[in-house]
Amino acid sequence: QVQLVESGGGLVQAGGSLRLSCAASGRTFSNYAIGWFRQALGKEREFVATISWNGDSTYYADSVKGRFTISRDNAKNTAYLQMNSLKPEDTAVYYCAAWDTGSSIVTMSVNEYEYDYWGQGTQVTVSS
Repeated sequence: QVQLVESGGGLVQAGGSLRLSCAASGRTFSNYAIGWFRQALGKEREFVATISWNGDSTYYADSVKGRFTISRDNAKNTAYLQMNSLKPEDTAVYYCAAWDTGSSIVTMSVNEYEYDYWGQGTQVTVSS
């Protein structure tokens, strides 16, 4: 079992930045790929970014590529999502999720159904 807690959301003006954190507790954090997803009001949850267990591989949705950066610090059991040049369309509840990939292969996924554990979400609101 892994417990995930997101933090760092808030209200920011367009063009601003936020850094989200995803703190994990429970089982070995370094066995898990991490994904960030978001859900805007009235819309389906969508993929944002993912990172492999060792941080060597990352992948982004086209809508955030070049503006967002996913990273992780396995020593701190924490993953991050640095969000720059924020736009009003980035407004959503942001969730981190963990997928038990083990540490023998380097992989990640854009598919939310691969992920075993989810945080409660943190609200990001970008004003125009």
